[in-house]
Amino acid sequence: MTEQSKIPLPPEGEGKEGKSLIERAGDAFGFGNFTPAPVPGKLADAPNRRVAKRAATQPGKAPATQSPADMSSAGDQGETTPAHDDKAAFSPPVPRIAFRAPPVAVDRGHLRESGLIEPDGPVTQLVEEFRIVKRQLLANMEKARKRGDGRAQRVLVCSPLPGEGKTFCATNLALAMAAEKDSEVLLVDADFAKPSILSLLGLQGGKGLMDALANAQIHVEDCVITTDIPGFFVLPAGSQTASDSEFLASGHTAEIFDRLTQGAPNRIVIFDSPPALAASPAAELAKYVSQALVVVRADQTGQSALEDTLSLLSTCPDIQLLLNAANFSPSGRRFGAYYGYGD
Repeated sequence: MTEQSKIPLPPEGEGKEGKSLIERAGDAFGFGNFTPAPVPGKLADAPNRRVAKRAATQPGKAPATQSPADMSSAGDQGETTPAHDDKAAFSPPVPRIAFRAPPVAVDRGHLRESGLIEPDGPVTQLVEEFRIVKRQLLANMEKARKRGDGRAQRVLVCSPLPGEGKTFCATNLALAMAAEKDSEVLLVDADFAKPSILSLLGLQGGKGLMDALANAQIHVEDCVITTDIPGFFVLPAGSQTASDSEFLASGHTAEIFDRLTQGAPNRIVIFDSPPALAASPAAELAKYVSQALVVVRADQTGQSALEDTLSLLSTCPDIQLLLNAANFSPSGRRFGAYYGYGD
């Protein structure tokens, strides 16, 4: 140990008691030159923290919570700024687009002569067959709607080649669906080269789908024919053109098809398209529908034609086959006979 006697004593007169032992040790070992850092006369102000201002609560109400986005936008004074405006975020309901043309009578006798379903007529084998078809299609629509598919209400009726009964099936399907109590049906004649729905129903034509596609000034809903059959509407094909496929491929098409069902969740749109292997519009229309019903004739449609058709319509997420002109049923079902109206 260091002998304390070797530590020099402070000079006389330097304080009543002199330096302490530690101070004298510092002088002895040369620590006297080390001085503490200077202390400023005034310390800098501490930085403000952005603290969310606690909202005042009313009796009986829970305090409002605040998101991180709201807190990060607070000012230096502790006030908060909302992350969004509730009024701006609110979107009003989409207005319903209605078909306002005065009703036109459909000749029921002409429907019978054409072999079509007669509204409010007797229950026949034909009626029951299309009841089964529509039930499956309606179930698929509901599934597509739950998936959020904006095309859920649209159905394409097509066939591989001419003469296989696609227009006959599309019209009967539309008439069968119009009998639903909570739905209305729009039958669209999309066979622009050879339209036939108007003549099949005995209706007079005018402007139609192609006119709305070619001219943005024409509202498609103004071209729709309202019939005296409850819930049954018809959209004619419109003017003929050599650019029907190009018009369907334009960006204007999606807007037009959306208008057909805007604000009307109970409205079903059925497109009667040209044969897939005879004209290109069928493949374009398949992009805008959630279901495609391919009509194949039992005694006519070949396998290769069917395979080519399915390939062309592959952009449609759900394709089903409808067998037409089948005279033999393995199960022996005969719906019309059960109701007393069999052949």
